[in-house]
Amino acid sequence: MEILRDYIAEFGTAEDGRIFQTERGGIVGSTAYGDVWAATRALAFTPEQVASPLARRPYDLRHAGVSLWLNFGVPATEVAERAGHSVKAPLQVYAKCIDGQQDQGNKRIDDALGE
Repeated sequence: MEILRDYIAEFGTAEDGRIFQTERGGIVGSTAYGDVWAATRALAFTPEQVASPLARRPYDLRHAGVSLWLNFGVPATEVAERAGHSVKAPLQVYAKCIDGQQDQGNKRIDDALGE
């Protein structure tokens, strides 16, 4: 968030509140976002990662965020609210991304049963 705050402090926002705008205050086109995204991936990732589907589109970050929240144990109801989903969506779409929580789940059950 600090980077975003610094950016806004330096460049401001468009009149309608958009964070990113063209030099003349216009809407940045999807092609421009795609070009910058592709260049950023090439700088940040290994060649193997660039060739993979990992974060291929900016929208993929939404999926990564939801998956991360679920993996960190954020309740599905909270994840759904934050992502603007129904409660059903995180469990149907993202449940396959949840990994490594069996031991934690077993401990919670044992604790609840007093074992």
